[in-house]
Amino acid sequence: MPVVRGKKPAVTTGIKMPKLNATTRENQMEGPQVKRASSPPHGAPKKRTAFIDITNAHKSHANLGKSSSMSSEGTPTVTEEQTYKDEGQVAAAPVEELEAAAPPAAPEVPAHLLKQQIPVEFDIDSENSEDCYMCPEYAKDIFDYLKQREEKFVLCNYMPSQPTLNPEMRAILIDWLVEVQENFELYHETLYLAVKMADHYLSKTPVHRELLQLERSPPCVDDFLYICDDAYKREELIATEAKILQALSFDINIPIPYRFLRRYCVSAGMDTLTLARFFCEMSLMEMDLDLGGWCPTLQFHSGYQTSDLAPVVRKLYEMLLAPADDKLKAIRNKYSHKVFFEVASLPLVDADILEKALSQ
Repeated sequence: MPVVRGKKPAVTTGIKMPKLNATTRENQMEGPQVKRASSPPHGAPKKRTAFIDITNAHKSHANLGKSSSMSSEGTPTVTEEQTYKDEGQVAAAPVEELEAAAPPAAPEVPAHLLKQQIPVEFDIDSENSEDCYMCPEYAKDIFDYLKQREEKFVLCNYMPSQPTLNPEMRAILIDWLVEVQENFELYHETLYLAVKMADHYLSKTPVHRELLQLERSPPCVDDFLYICDDAYKREELIATEAKILQALSFDINIPIPYRFLRRYCVSAGMDTLTLARFFCEMSLMEMDLDLGGWCPTLQFHSGYQTSDLAPVVRKLYEMLLAPADDKLKAIRNKYSHKVFFEVASLPLVDADILEKALSQ
């Protein structure tokens, strides 16, 4: 379930923690000499009787050795077993010295377990070496894995298989999801994942346009029944959620562009990141758009060259250059706010300058 930002878990009232110093009836009857209970406290590991047996056996063996080393008159005696042990220790001493002088060779690490060496000029993780939340040791491996999973979730044009839907209806749904993300203050990852899940579900199952608004990932059933203007019943919403998960085989760990955007903009300023987020959210309206960006460092971490991105950049430029649709205002209004540096009102770069950049 998506996590709502800024929400604190409700505190349950009326539940008191048990007192740790409360005595039981059994202990009160025993008087001042209270014995420890044989059973462990709740949550603690149970006693291992094997440990007690080993300890007692060690003590018994030590006592037996002491008693056998004394004669009936009280004088110490030397047994044949002790003599044999002493001779064996003297004979084994040179061998032990040889073994200590030649330590065993360290086993070789398999090639697939060796850490990939990143050139210094492309290193964007070392500055976060003290931040465990950034996972600097595994960041490159994690995003390489996500890039591999992207190949599993490549979308096709599913509109021909949807008799009552069209791209405009899908864009209206995405525009509504952006408003939902703002109203409930959800993470941006939740928005992108909801769009991905809706697209992949629609690519597998025909959906009537009257039920299209149900194809989303809800944080709370009652809240979404309200925001849908009570157009659906609670049972319909829950049943649709189950159908989506079954159609996707519960495999919803879908790589989303927002995660890659944050990764590639790690050294960019907040204003640049916000502008990139605006472009990225606008691209959600189009089914055949993925984003990119470019410099040698980004090329190293993404695996894409400028020539690979040129068709996508041109398509995105045409989308931003087109007149705004009055029905699809959520993203532009969102990024016209001062909180987002009003990046939606920034003028686009000239087409000639863009083509010159793409040709380099």
